[in-house]
Amino acid sequence: MKEKKLALITARGGSKRIPRKNIKEFCGKPILFYSIEAAINSGVFDEVMVSTDDMEIAELAKKAGAKVPFMRSADTSNDYASTDEVIMEVLKEYEKLGITFESFCCIYPTAPFITGERLKEAMELLEQADSVMPVVPFSYPPQRGLIVNEEGYVARQFPEYATARSQDLQKIYHDCGQFYACRTLPFMEAGTTDVEKLVPLVLSEMEVQDIDTLEDWEIAEIKYLRRNK
Repeated sequence: MKEKKLALITARGGSKRIPRKNIKEFCGKPILFYSIEAAINSGVFDEVMVSTDDMEIAELAKKAGAKVPFMRSADTSNDYASTDEVIMEVLKEYEKLGITFESFCCIYPTAPFITGERLKEAMELLEQADSVMPVVPFSYPPQRGLIVNEEGYVARQFPEYATARSQDLQKIYHDCGQFYACRTLPFMEAGTTDVEKLVPLVLSEMEVQDIDTLEDWEIAEIKYLRRNK
């Protein structure tokens, strides 16, 4: 029997640093549309939905082809609610409707570099794991990082690596902040996508861009246009 897969996109209405961030126009269309379209184009999900507390976002999500079967609660719409809490709420709301999914992919609404191919790849990796996280290598070895100490002087964070060659240091990755794919049962048991059998999907720098400020937004648009010219 075919396992059912859910794509859930988290898009609440509130945003402090970039007002209406989740539906702000990015290279010609609301940034939320990119995540929805990637999920639909992947062809691997039985349902693509948006979790939101905002009616305007809900209507735009439906326009882009996603479903909004219920609205997000106040408890998961504040600045302190975690992604895991949002996922848990979505899965439990579907259960109330008599619908269950064996696996899911939680996609952020401000991730225009996501493609259907990458989402499909992640869901295929999930067949041999319990969770998948897209990661990218740090562009410079964190072991060679500097800090400014209390006296205002530059100091090495890890002085033991002061003379180490970059190529001899272990490669360290960071979360891309784009999506998390996970099997439902391990998630429900652990309450998080950071389960024991978590495997990486390694992306390149050209596929990744944090968008937390207006400057980040401008950089992301430049990178997106360059990548898709």
